[in-house]
Amino acid sequence: MPKVGVAVFLLKGNKVLLGRRLSSVGRNTFALPGGHLEFGESFEECAAREVKEETGLEIEKTEYLTVTNNVFSQEAKATHIVCVFMRAVPADINQQPQNLEPEKCDGWDWYDWDDLPKPLFGPLEIMLQHGFSPFPTT
Repeated sequence: MPKVGVAVFLLKGNKVLLGRRLSSVGRNTFALPGGHLEFGESFEECAAREVKEETGLEIEKTEYLTVTNNVFSQEAKATHIVCVFMRAVPADINQQPQNLEPEKCDGWDWYDWDDLPKPLFGPLEIMLQHGFSPFPTT
């Protein structure tokens, strides 16, 4: 049964917040904060909850960007995730992200969009290969 995930492009200037995954799917790849949508939750509520749970950061200006359909058949446990990608900014630009779920993530850091770490989480890497950018067009 497919699950619905929400991932958040948390932006600060030309940087995006990424952490190295420690979970079974995409282990040791760099990914956005996010997680599974809970029953009755909006995408915006899920984005705010997951970012707060994982990093301690409050977010604002949250908006929908795109959705991807991801089947991880090569993992130890095959998984199907429909991922909703959101964009947001920190409510307090000076607050530093904390690693509040060290069993799931090796830590958070801000990375320049033009110099992202490797390897990226599969769905994120595919989006970049297709020219996706989370930054607003002016």
